[in-house]
Amino acid sequence: MNQASLPKAATAQVSAVIDGAVRAGPLVAIPQLLRDLGQDPTAVFSAADFDLRVLEDSENTVSFTAVGRLLDTCVEATACPHFGLLIGQRVGIEGLGLVGLLAQHSPTLEQALRNIALHLHLHDRGAVPTLSVGQSEASLGYIVYQPGVTATAQIYDLSAAVGYNILHTLCGSRWRPQSVHLPHVEPNDPAPYQRVFGVTPSFDAEQTALVFAVDWLERPLPGADPVLYQALQERVTELSATVYGDLPSQVRRIACNLVHCGSGSLESAAEVLSMHPRTLNRRLRRSGTSYRQIRVECSFAHACHLLRETELPITEIAFRLGYSSSPAFIRAFHRWSGSTPAAWRVSHQVVCTPP
Repeated sequence: MNQASLPKAATAQVSAVIDGAVRAGPLVAIPQLLRDLGQDPTAVFSAADFDLRVLEDSENTVSFTAVGRLLDTCVEATACPHFGLLIGQRVGIEGLGLVGLLAQHSPTLEQALRNIALHLHLHDRGAVPTLSVGQSEASLGYIVYQPGVTATAQIYDLSAAVGYNILHTLCGSRWRPQSVHLPHVEPNDPAPYQRVFGVTPSFDAEQTALVFAVDWLERPLPGADPVLYQALQERVTELSATVYGDLPSQVRRIACNLVHCGSGSLESAAEVLSMHPRTLNRRLRRSGTSYRQIRVECSFAHACHLLRETELPITEIAFRLGYSSSPAFIRAFHRWSGSTPAAWRVSHQVVCTPP
């Protein structure tokens, strides 16, 4: 199959997706949602200092920082605390562009989700997806690693709803999650979440996760075209070679994923990259950093998210970050921020707008 015969999503230009940026695809539903909630998109986007014209082409890119600022402004303008959830409800697998197309033509659900996890950097360079497989359950998650992003609770709600739609599309109408986990404080009214997911989520979770029966992973995907799949794989490999990013950027994505999964060691990251640990650190030093520094950045970002978006006690956050005691975590956090976790939480408190 030649490139001229590939679908448009497979031939779109994606080289502009730089670190800290995301394709506009999942955001194109925002203007209509604002209208449906009685707001003028032009005024809201102007207040967020966000160029509305960016959303005219789903292949345009925008920084995660700008996305967070826009979502904060949308929540304030609409007084809708689950605005991100409503956006995600309107976005399907097509919102992932080439990566979504590759998933649709994968031979099985497991391969589809692994393709999303492996290649989402072509669509999204500020977060990483996760796929955990156990004996009876599988879990699809999403982790924002880009520092300085606001409205992460909205972004996680959005990503969870998109993930739900993707799994529903790939598996069919009989698929249902066994549980849904969201890493932010429980809202005053969880009913909108129950309507979207069919179950009431567990809030104050460590990370976003859609949990479902592991048996689904082995199922072949209806309508998958093996010839098109091979052509899409070649296209993805070609693009990955040009846009994957430098080594520190790759390691940051990997380290963030590992830290959230309870690991994060140099040896684990080196194994993912098929590289000796000493070689990895040597190459990172040439780039002006180290694995330890990158891991600390990931741990600090994760700690800040849990402090800001959840009501978890400090002792529980320390445990989730792998510290043997809360005093050790408090000392480390003070080195990172110049503040204790409790004081930082007070000064960065999220105020939930009542529905």
